Amino acid sequence: MSNFLGNLLGSLLKFVYDTVSMIGNEPKYLSFYAMAVIITTILFKLILLPVSFQQSKSSKKMAELQPKLKEIQKKYKNDPQTMQAKTMELYKEAKYNPASGCLILLVQVPIILAFFKVMREPTVFAFKDIEVYEAMNKSFLWINNLENPDPFMWGLPLLAGITTYIQSAVMSAVQDPQTRESMKTMNIILPVFIFMAARSFPAGLALYWVVSNIFSIVQQLISNRSLAKVKEEN
Repeated sequence: MSNFLGNLLGSLLKFVYDTVSMIGNEPKYLSFYAMAVIITTILFKLILLPVSFQQSKSSKKMAELQPKLKEIQKKYKNDPQTMQAKTMELYKEAKYNPASGCLILLVQVPIILAFFKVMREPTVFAFKDIEVYEAMNKSFLWINNLENPDPFMWGLPLLAGITTYIQSAVMSAVQDPQTRESMKTMNIILPVFIFMAARSFPAGLALYWVVSNIFSIVQQLISNRSLAKVKEEN
């Protein structure tokens, strides 16, 4: 499954590269390869947009139900069976599936991992002609070759860490207080981990991560506003 998705996404990257390379002269500091990575990342995020929106909607609904859930837990703390029944009744009335968040995540994970594989092994999944790939210009602004790690840790690695933190902060706005509290430490540790890891990753992977995060941040802000409007209308 992973290889199938990898080949599929790799073909998309190759198609985008071939299309972009037809526009004319290649800019010195923004290679066609870098453009292809950026555009493919955006296309990839657009494909997952319906799934991501459903995840935001599910998180928002859970946050709205949290006060009522706490009331049930407090009222029936000595009667687990009734507590469970009342909880399921609340979910049914609210038309909320408690497993929806996990199912949505399960849909996204294999696709994200497959795209990660494409970026780590482009000659396996996208550019099958190794000689042609080796001869390609892979520069991006201050980076001479996106195959190598960013020479400056304050560059893409720092951007990867910062955008990961901002994305976590924006997403926490639609989470229920209990989840938000439990994720507080992780929301600090994860950006630090991403920053450290991105220092040794190929810069192309770090570029993908930064673009993906920026897209997710904008998407989440729009989603939060849309869900807030829906709530006001109801």
